[in-house]
Amino acid sequence: MGKSIHPDEYDREEIKPWIRRSARIGYMAKGCVYFIVGLLALLAAAGFGGKATGTSGMFQSLARIPLGNILVWLMGLGLFMYIGWVLIKAFLDPKGEGKGMGGLIKRFAYFINAGIYTVLAVQAIGIAVNTISGGGGSGNTLSAKLLQQPFGAWILGGIGAGVIGYGVYEITNGLTQRFMKAFLIGDMDYHERKIAKNTGTAGLVSRGAVFGLIGFFFIRTALSHDPGQAKGLDGALSEIASQPFGRWILGFVSAGLILYGIYQVTRGRYEHMQFGKKEREKS
Repeated sequence: MGKSIHPDEYDREEIKPWIRRSARIGYMAKGCVYFIVGLLALLAAAGFGGKATGTSGMFQSLARIPLGNILVWLMGLGLFMYIGWVLIKAFLDPKGEGKGMGGLIKRFAYFINAGIYTVLAVQAIGIAVNTISGGGGSGNTLSAKLLQQPFGAWILGGIGAGVIGYGVYEITNGLTQRFMKAFLIGDMDYHERKIAKNTGTAGLVSRGAVFGLIGFFFIRTALSHDPGQAKGLDGALSEIASQPFGRWILGFVSAGLILYGIYQVTRGRYEHMQFGKKEREKS
């Protein structure tokens, strides 16, 4: 008689290899984006390379160096691979989030995340082929359009509150190190686990703080009805630099973004990418 398996146990079934490889490349592309943004911001904090910049400015700066537009192309394509995996998590639920309220909220967050990175990926491809000049006005344009709508200020304020909430979630995730559950710990040696833990902790806390600041700008825009108050990543980094001891603070935040980029690359290599398949009881 065979071994009896409890009905709540799962046989982990690997997803198709090409999907898994595509997703891992996507995580690495996302990591490269944050690594380079953090590096440019760190140089700005140290007094080199002008002012701190966000993703748009980073893509433009990179596209101006020899063969840089090819790198921007590759990052844009890599981000589309990441988007594909996020949409799989949203619709096919490989993580087993379920259809309860908590699970649906997480899966909806995946969908929103895919939308955000779609804008970023399109921006990268556009800059690579010289069809989009970039710049920091997209957030202002969105805010201006929302403020013209009925209840637009409330919607914008709600977006800001949601961004702050996500920032708090990122900080909490980093401090509690819950993010380590996403890794295939058994496939990692001691040094790889240490890198994942340290870069994830510092990186998530730093990115969470930046998201909190961006959300604050959206709420301030909703209260003032001034679209100019809305700022994205570049605006948040510049705002940090303008504060007392801002260059020091920007340096720490920039280092955190660099570490977040390393964390994403590590996650691309070692994240669980499986579908849960409940086995029938065997006898």
